Order: sequence, then C-alpha cells, then structure tokens
Amino acid sequence: MKLAKLNDYMWEIPRHGGMRVPGLVFASEQLLQKIRQDKTLQQVANVAHLPGIIKHAMAMPDAHQGYGFPVGGVAAFDKDEGIISPGGVGYDINCGVRLLSTNFSAKDIEGSKQALVSELFRRIPVGVGRSHLKLAPDELAELSEKGAQWAVDNGFGNAEDKARTEENGFLKADYSKVSNTAKQRGINQIGTLGSGNHFVEIQKVDQIFNPKIAAAFGLKEPGQVTVMIHCGSRGFGHQIATDYISRMEQQYGTGHLPDRELACGPIQEQAAQDYYRAMCAALNFAFVNRQVIAQSCRDAFKAIMGNDEGMEQVYDVAHNLAKFEKHKVDGEQREVCIHRKGATRSFGPERGADIPEAYSAVGQPVLIPGSMGTASYVLVGSAKAEELTFGSTAHGAGRL
Repeated sequence: MKLAKLNDYMWEIPRHGGMRVPGLVFASEQLLQKIRQDKTLQQVANVAHLPGIIKHAMAMPDAHQGYGFPVGGVAAFDKDEGIISPGGVGYDINCGVRLLSTNFSAKDIEGSKQALVSELFRRIPVGVGRSHLKLAPDELAELSEKGAQWAVDNGFGNAEDKARTEENGFLKADYSKVSNTAKQRGINQIGTLGSGNHFVEIQKVDQIFNPKIAAAFGLKEPGQVTVMIHCGSRGFGHQIATDYISRMEQQYGTGHLPDRELACGPIQEQAAQDYYRAMCAALNFAFVNRQVIAQSCRDAFKAIMGNDEGMEQVYDVAHNLAKFEKHKVDGEQREVCIHRKGATRSFGPERGADIPEAYSAVGQPVLIPGSMGTASYVLVGSAKAEELTFGSTAHGAGRL
C-alpha cells in the first residue's frame, strides 16, 4: 500500500475506494517496515470505511494486525451518526496498566526479591487460576456497576487510588446486558492475572528525563522501587465481546463492510447501546481486578518488608475500550465515541477535570510497558496528542 509521508513520523493512507476519511500512521521508517509485514495498514484503511468516522482512522507506533481494527488502532465516531464496533475494542475489554510507587529503594529489597516474588505468586492467581475471593452473584453485579468504588468500599485500596484511575475507575454500566455465560466466567476471576502478556512486575526507576514531572508523579530518584500491573477483564470481558460480535453480525450483517470482523451497529440503536452498557460492566470489572491485585501487592510487600508505606498509585490507564469524550474537531467541541484498541489515553493539563487534581499542572501519566526484560516508560499527556490523535498514544513497546 502506498503511503504519503507527512513528516519523519507521520504517514497518510490517502482516501481510496470506500474510505470516508484518510488513514494516519504514526511510525518511524524502521517501525513502518515492521508494520508492513502484516495486514495493519489494510485494517486502518478498512476502519476508514465505517459510518460516522471523524478526521482519520489511525495506527499508533506499536500497531500490529488485530481482530477487525489493528491493535494500536484509534478511531472517533460521531455520537449520532457513527457506530460502535466490538472489534474496535477487542476481546480483553479494559486491558490496562497500573503503576504503584514505593518508598523502597532497590538496595532495600535486594535480599528479599525472591521472597517478594514468591509472596506475589501466593497472593495473585495466574494462568487459569481461580480467585481467592468468593463472590456471590449479587456482588459481581454490584462491582460491575460500581467499578473501583466497590473495591474501595470493600477494603481494596483507598479513595486516592480511585481518583488516580482513568474515569475514576467507573463508567455507567447495565449488568442486565451481560449474558449468564459471561457472569459464570467472571465470578471466580476478580484479583487474578490471567496469562498471555499479562504481568505483575517489580521495577525500579532507571532514568528521569524531566524531574519536575517525575516528582509530580511520585517518581523521585533512580533506584526507587515501583510495581507495574498489566491485566484486564479476563473471561468476563472476552465473553461479552464474543456475545456482541455475534449479535452485531446477526442483526446488521457484514456484507456491506470491507471485513466481517468490523461488525458494528449504529450508536443510537439498541444493539449498540446494549453492547456499550455491557462493555462498561467489563470495564468496571477490570478496574476492580487491578485494584484488588494492587492491594495484594501492598499486602505482599507488608508481609515481606514489614510495611507497605508509600505504596501509592501513580495512575491506572485503560487501553481497550470505547467511550464518549469531548474533543475539538475543526475548531469546535464535539462529543465523539472514541475507540482505543491497544491505545492509551494521553490527556494534557488543558483537560482540567478529566485528569486527577494532583496532575492538573503537568498532565495525565501515560504508562507504556516494555517487552519482557526491557524497560517500561512513564510519559505525560500533551496538547499535541489532543490535536493529532484525540488524546491517544501507544500502549506498549511495539515491535522493536
């Protein structure tokens, strides 16, 4: 596919065929060669066919082929004329990243690393492991509708954790839109990590590039120990995606789409509204899941190190979701349905109440986990992201 080079890191897929808008790819020459090795660029062009899409269909620097939308895909749709696509969110709804800072240094834990890891494994089920929590059906319903507040109310973390979570750890959900199969899959999975690329990692600050912003985030000096958590909504979210992809296919068909994996429904119609409310239940579930795991991390440090003082949440960001946000489009504020699939929200200080008060002067923390054994990064949102990508950026290290 031919691309038009806009600058060293931006490439346009010109409109062709049924594309309603151009595609926009953020990548270096080196990354672009990796992106070309699969169907990512074609998937970006396919997304650009969807009704109500605004400005561009986009691929972030870590983009690769996914289900319907590429992973690393971003698209905004008009709230009245647009669509919602379960494939534009993905199967692991609200897979996301949480970062905890600590008052420990790498030297402090040097002799306790193996004990800490063993304690984390003891407290946090992995793979197909079942939760240590025994939830009643009404508790699953409650946490799916209350999100992070349920966790705080039940002794998992505190109000500051919730305040330092995207959307305060909650979007309005309707548990009645969730299938019984999804409920059965989810009831034993709160507080569990899952498998694949999910992880809990004890990290240390290696380099600080902007001391003022790092200090605002509680990242004080090289050698400071942090804990990063990466997981999502487990089988609960996967089943919701499966259920509604099937419903969209059956109700609206896929013959009018360039790819059947883009099955979608008009935002204002019942199927899309039902999916959105069920998706929000999975989003809330995932926020609770990471909140419970974070508390398990605190408990593990307290058991091994004698205290968990200073284990504060830096931030929690989602990277598989669709939600309604206000953005400036052609000089005017518009409410859009933004799909971020393998992409992270990246709001600058100009977003005001949309980011925690503690970060209002600098912008939202953006958490970018690295590949296994490599560094992760803490970035900060900016007005430039708002201008170019509806306040979005990459969600991981990418292919290099």
